[in-house]
Amino acid sequence: MGSDGILKNKRRRIRELKNVTKRQRLDPKLFKILPAEIQKDTSLLKYWRSRYRLFKKYDQGIKLDSESWYSATPEVISRMIAERCTCDLIIDGFCGAGSNSIQFALTSKKVIAIDIDPIKIELARNNAKVYGVSDRIEFIIGDYYALAPTLKADVVFLAPPWGGPKYSQKTTFNIDDIMPSNGGGKHLYELTRQITKNIAFFLPKNIEHNQCISLAGPGNLAEIESNYLNNRLNSKTLYYGDLITTNN
Repeated sequence: MGSDGILKNKRRRIRELKNVTKRQRLDPKLFKILPAEIQKDTSLLKYWRSRYRLFKKYDQGIKLDSESWYSATPEVISRMIAERCTCDLIIDGFCGAGSNSIQFALTSKKVIAIDIDPIKIELARNNAKVYGVSDRIEFIIGDYYALAPTLKADVVFLAPPWGGPKYSQKTTFNIDDIMPSNGGGKHLYELTRQITKNIAFFLPKNIEHNQCISLAGPGNLAEIESNYLNNRLNSKTLYYGDLITTNN
């Protein structure tokens, strides 16, 4: 085993030890009611404590997996985005557990929710039923990159993976740090631009602004909206095309 492999194993053991220590400190009654994925990885506990910010109807049957706990959009933010994106047909290209798709279904006539992970689609279906909007969402298990050339919509919403919680440790998040193996954020935007000019791009709070503005192309506008949660900057949404509400 090389030095990289030894280092990775050492880090994994440290994480496992931290989880064991945290489990030992938890009140047994609290531990018992935690979802299985959080019992297994107690580093997710902070997200569970904010569960009602993610889904106000959490107690009515919402289901999440480990990744969804830190990648779901808080409901107050997803609702605000959905109101701006109101249209006849909207595509959620990376729907995950459905936090955004659900809100789109409450403001738009039809939603196409896509995710490459069958488990995420199963979760999103369940969560849409909790909110009573499953009849307005078409769920597709598939690769957005492969499907994009065949899609048509009034608006496309993009919330691709940011690479996990560690994204916030960077001083500046580069647009091409988004799914680099698929060509980065610029390629994702250009691919989506073939579907519609009306794009909402959900990005980290530390995203580099000039890169996002340049995506619009010469002579075109981009609008950057800062999303705050409990008076703290949470994320940013970039709006393009007719979704822009300001000339500044």
